[in-house]
Amino acid sequence: MRLSILGAVPGVTELSRRYREATLRPHDVVEATLAKLADADPNVFISRVPAERLRARADELAAGPGPGPTMPLYGVPFAVKDNIDVAGMPTTAACPAFAYTPDRDAGSVRRLLEAGAILVGQTNLDQFATGLVGVRSPYGACESVFGGDLVSGGSSSGSAVAVAAGIVPFALGTDTAGSGRVPAAMNGIVGLKPTRGLVGASGVLPACRSLDCVSVFTTGLADAAAVLGVLAGPDPDDPWSRRAPTPAAPHRVGGFRLALAVDGELDFEGDSATAAVFAGAAARAQALAAGVHRIPLGPLLEAGDLLYNGPWVAERLAGLADFLDEHPDDVLPVTRAVIERGREFDAVAAFRGIHRLRELRTWCDRVWERADALLLPTVPTTFTRAQVAEQPVARNLVLGRYTQFANLLDLAAVALPAGLTEDGRPVGVSLLGPAFSEDRLLRIAHQLQEAP
Repeated sequence: MRLSILGAVPGVTELSRRYREATLRPHDVVEATLAKLADADPNVFISRVPAERLRARADELAAGPGPGPTMPLYGVPFAVKDNIDVAGMPTTAACPAFAYTPDRDAGSVRRLLEAGAILVGQTNLDQFATGLVGVRSPYGACESVFGGDLVSGGSSSGSAVAVAAGIVPFALGTDTAGSGRVPAAMNGIVGLKPTRGLVGASGVLPACRSLDCVSVFTTGLADAAAVLGVLAGPDPDDPWSRRAPTPAAPHRVGGFRLALAVDGELDFEGDSATAAVFAGAAARAQALAAGVHRIPLGPLLEAGDLLYNGPWVAERLAGLADFLDEHPDDVLPVTRAVIERGREFDAVAAFRGIHRLRELRTWCDRVWERADALLLPTVPTTFTRAQVAEQPVARNLVLGRYTQFANLLDLAAVALPAGLTEDGRPVGVSLLGPAFSEDRLLRIAHQLQEAP
């Protein structure tokens, strides 16, 4: 059996099954991928691996003396966000003047290649991973796969669209404020944001170094778990790397306890259609839960506000100040304006922020004494590219309302599609839990997806 070049490349688990059954070869998958790339939106990729190198990689896998199809990601194509290093390819962070060519792969890329995966290219992003809209790039703005001029979400826009469009079964993004979850919601796919440090970030250009993490986009939950199984583990080149506890965070026997927002606290920006789809998802989740705990959202939103309206924006500036000073005209005005707000904060403000965040984390830790997961909308509403152009900063903040506190509060999260509005716009929900609760969140997400 050969792949049709007209449809999407199968998912990770399906490809692995077909390889094991010898009904598919890496060459077939590479040719199907090249055909998809030929028809792809040109704004999705910034750099692509040449066709001859992809075919050579297929030859290498097919002829290799190693474990072959038993490799966990044998013959599976993937893409990475263009702030993640690939040896011999330019890392641009969507800023051509900043580009450099690394001589070694990022730790995450190296793990994937060693597991047998096939790298296809590096994807578009909001410049310097600063934004949640997917339009802040000199390489063009990615549209959501749902069309209608809807933004694709950012900053990992190209990675999400590459998966949602069926070009690759999975892609890596990064997530500081929601960049691994907002694009998932806007394109109807799964976005897994691991606990900070669970996946090594060596070779990843920092956005906000103490908060950054590598994220995973797939079309299915089992695929996300399979990729995380390869990625997770200590990274000796990343000082922020952390080991998961042994055993991992325990899963409560007898059903999961669900946290939801206090009635009336969710703000959908007047988007009643999105609110209705979320209400249906929340009702299904409540029916499955062993118990429901209502929480106020104020402490979460306050924590999230520290990221762009507090001293953590200075951490973004810390990594780019010299470049901004030397290349003021090579950075998009909106990107420069966001990052340079870091000059407004001094060390006193930073320590005040750290102290307040510790208080908010303590409040959040108490939530997990009564709940196993918190269910929220991933984004409150959708915007078109034209609407974002009208209010580029304000509408970016709206998209991050229910995502940007997660890394500050040391949470894990998984975003998954919840359906469509009557006018065909995607709606996503997110499950959040304490650090190292990825397995639990994926199990609960599976139950939600299987619910009638």
